Amino acid sequence: MSKKSTKSNTKSRQSSKTTQSSTGVAQAREAMNKFKFEVASEIGVPLKQGYNGDLTSAQNGYVGGYMVKKMLEAQEKQMAGLK
Repeated sequence: MSKKSTKSNTKSRQSSKTTQSSTGVAQAREAMNKFKFEVASEIGVPLKQGYNGDLTSAQNGYVGGYMVKKMLEAQEKQMAGLK
């Protein structure tokens, strides 16, 4: 196998990994966004798609803090084997 062929194969594998990685990142971003809206709805914060400059920093912070709380609770349950 020539050096040129080896470089081509390496690039192809890296490109495939990058595509898989960016797809995974996009899916994770979408899941977190969905989770954010679920939490906002649950706690009564009127979060909407697009511009949310009319919300206070306290409202936005409450959504983020509650998301962290729920993620920690889920992780603790998983670690305890309770799912």
